[in-house]
Amino acid sequence: MADNLRALFSSNDPSAFDVSEAFTDRNSQWAVVAASLEDHLRRVADGSIDVEDLEAPRTNMIVFHGVGGVGKSTLLRKIEAALTAAEHRPEQWGAPTWTERVLPIRIDLSRAASTGSDFERVILTIRLALAGALDRTVPSFDVALRHYWETVHPGEPLDEYVRRSGLAGRFSSLLPGQLQAGVGEVAAALALPGLVGSAAGQLTTALVSALRERQERARALAGATRTAALLEATPDLDALSYYPHLLAWDLTQLPAKKRLTPVVLLDTFEDTVDRHRDFERLLQRLVWLLPNVFFVIGGRSRLQWADPALHGQLDWTGPAAWPGLAAAPSSLTVPQPRAAGTGARQFLIGDLSPEDCETHLARRLVHDGQPLIGADIRAAITARSHGLPLHLDLAVSRFLEIRRTGRTPTAADFDCAFPALLARTLSDLTPEERHLLRSVALLDAFDLDLATQTAGLAQQAPARRLVERPLVTEDPYALWPYHLHRAIRSAVRDDEHSDDRWTPADWHQAADRALAALGDQWTKAAALAPSRMLLVACLRQGLRLARDHRLTGLGWLIKAAFVYTDDSVWEPLALPSVGTGAPDTAADAVAELLTAIVRRQREHRQRTADRLTAVLDTGLLPAELTEMALYYRAKAHKDLSQNDAARTGMQQVADGEGRLAVKARRALANLARLAGDFPTALAAVPTLGWKGRHHRVLGDIQWSHADTAAAINAFEAGRAEAEQHGAAGERAMMQVRLALAVSFADPDRAADELALAHQFLEGLDQRSNTLLAQVVALIKDAGTGDVTARAEILRTDIEAAGLPFLHRFVELALAFHHAVRSEDQDLAAAIGRLRALTATGDFAYFTDIAHFMGGLPLPGPSTIRWTSSEADVRSAWRGLVQARQERLLAGN
Repeated sequence: MADNLRALFSSNDPSAFDVSEAFTDRNSQWAVVAASLEDHLRRVADGSIDVEDLEAPRTNMIVFHGVGGVGKSTLLRKIEAALTAAEHRPEQWGAPTWTERVLPIRIDLSRAASTGSDFERVILTIRLALAGALDRTVPSFDVALRHYWETVHPGEPLDEYVRRSGLAGRFSSLLPGQLQAGVGEVAAALALPGLVGSAAGQLTTALVSALRERQERARALAGATRTAALLEATPDLDALSYYPHLLAWDLTQLPAKKRLTPVVLLDTFEDTVDRHRDFERLLQRLVWLLPNVFFVIGGRSRLQWADPALHGQLDWTGPAAWPGLAAAPSSLTVPQPRAAGTGARQFLIGDLSPEDCETHLARRLVHDGQPLIGADIRAAITARSHGLPLHLDLAVSRFLEIRRTGRTPTAADFDCAFPALLARTLSDLTPEERHLLRSVALLDAFDLDLATQTAGLAQQAPARRLVERPLVTEDPYALWPYHLHRAIRSAVRDDEHSDDRWTPADWHQAADRALAALGDQWTKAAALAPSRMLLVACLRQGLRLARDHRLTGLGWLIKAAFVYTDDSVWEPLALPSVGTGAPDTAADAVAELLTAIVRRQREHRQRTADRLTAVLDTGLLPAELTEMALYYRAKAHKDLSQNDAARTGMQQVADGEGRLAVKARRALANLARLAGDFPTALAAVPTLGWKGRHHRVLGDIQWSHADTAAAINAFEAGRAEAEQHGAAGERAMMQVRLALAVSFADPDRAADELALAHQFLEGLDQRSNTLLAQVVALIKDAGTGDVTARAEILRTDIEAAGLPFLHRFVELALAFHHAVRSEDQDLAAAIGRLRALTATGDFAYFTDIAHFMGGLPLPGPSTIRWTSSEADVRSAWRGLVQARQERLLAGN
């Protein structure tokens, strides 16, 4: 309602639009409350709750916790309204199934300072609500309350205190009269009418004596076992906190027509926090001693009463006392309706979905039946809010403020954070926790060690306290389990208003610490057991930090970049774009280098070559990474069939004798093979070793000679070596090539090898090898009817990928297909296309192989240098075609 009034007074023409409360979602939370309350009412009705049993576990509550501004108070107000009258219940919640009478009592604890005396306000609020609902006394409690009041507040009338403290309401005038009537009931029960107007202490003494003497009328009126002991205790605040036990007894003695179940809603429970948990201890007694009352508690933090570590700080602790409050998977997520049956009593209030944000904003301000806030602005607010309801309400206020100036709001006006949101977040954090909050705002995700090092602290304790707050979300299965709520993270990083906001130098220093902490974590882990997942995660965060904060300490990032590229897996690094300008720092250049290398799997290779050229032209790359840029640019040139440029680049890398020199020499051997100089390529194999992928180079030479058995052996050896080194990317490449060699000679085995290749390729993002595997499928199926049509589709995919060298493989597969089917004209056409594709001389041996497959003479002298005689190579290829023909004939 306050928001509605604020909107109403934001314009001189309030009739220009309708302002309404747009309560959205929270169906699952209501379902949890309704189911739990129904169960509680059933237990009250069947007598299974014994108010004098002070050892039984307590389940008479539901706790909703969540980050500030997520809608806890709104939810509790709606629950209060829904329990008060059906017309106030949101339609989507549906009608409750119980018929028992309930009395909702919402108490806003934010209005109380964190001192013990405020417990009086809580007790009086509950008693005032009962005064109106019951219109009768609760005698044993009323006698104790009156005795307490006269002792602690001598000479101060209760009604005057109620008015002065702000508790006055439509039932406030009833309470003093009911307390007096309660005294009268007790005096009558004791047959002592002369005590009606006497001091409460005299009546209390008489009642205690009667109870001690086991007088039946006294026991019938105030017969709880512990009543006498409570009334004998000194009437101070501590005693007051035990008086709810008397109230629980009185409620059980109500006549059937008067019976009701109070539902106490304690809002903003975080405001009860004090160093020694004094106020919280009193409130816990209230909940424990009123087991027949249902409580709904809302606060920012998870209620810790089930934590055994609090033993001694509170009266009842541990999971045996509060089984529904123990930390469990169900407490980590927004509850679903079915969760009510699990016994869980504590739930995290989640953010609104984008659809619910849209609904909220569309209904919030309405003009002529249409949303006043345009669709584009609603979309911008929703994206920036990350589902936080407080952000939505602040955005609505900003919308009205802009309209009041006479300007039409635009979507760009809402690409901002709100200081009020941050103020709410920081209000209950210690200075140490505020420092930690800003530190972890630099990180996408973190653990306790990473947070502590980024903040520059010596102990993890502050980080442990911070992650227990709902503004930090936990995913226990993630590499780093914690991440900051995205809307709060944005507000923290955009902060320009808080008194202790960081300067640019503060942010830079924290980013330096974060980068060093990431490097330290990766380096230590890699020394024990290399983890690809940790490597990629550290790179993602480290590159963004180095780029966004213009950091210079890139040492571990350089080493990690080489480890990342070594295995050819190519997980996306997903760095957000920061504009189209050229890199102007070394960190910019490194980020662009790795981004270009990764994206080549999804971009045209010409785009990759251009991006790498631009990075090299800046001159900002460290020397080691300059070598990497040259190497991958040369690879792009090779894929584009620009082999002269590829040879130049690879020779430059090989001559540099750096980390990639062996790979460059392998690439030069492959380029010699592509040019048809097989002896030169073969001579390089012994010099390559594992780092130069010697088995892969050898196998490529052998299958080109139709020596499939030797090629299969080479590729199997290469696959085994890759597995030995834990190189998943190389293993996948070896498997695709193994399937290629097998596909010419043994299509049945090729199907199995190809299936394994696809399994190995899963998640590696190796685009060229994925397309090559499709070529292998064509060769495996050569001689069947649909190969030509599938080849046409594959050509389109190859063109889109910018991998023209694969067109040669497609035509070679078609040549094999047509040769098997003795389709001379189609074979000639395929040879013609191959001749055009190999006009530069690279892959020209494919044209010769196509002739050999069809048993055709070469049109002239060949420039190809085979490792054996041309006649042997011709015979081997023709033999593979004839073997396939015989196989197909046998199958028919």
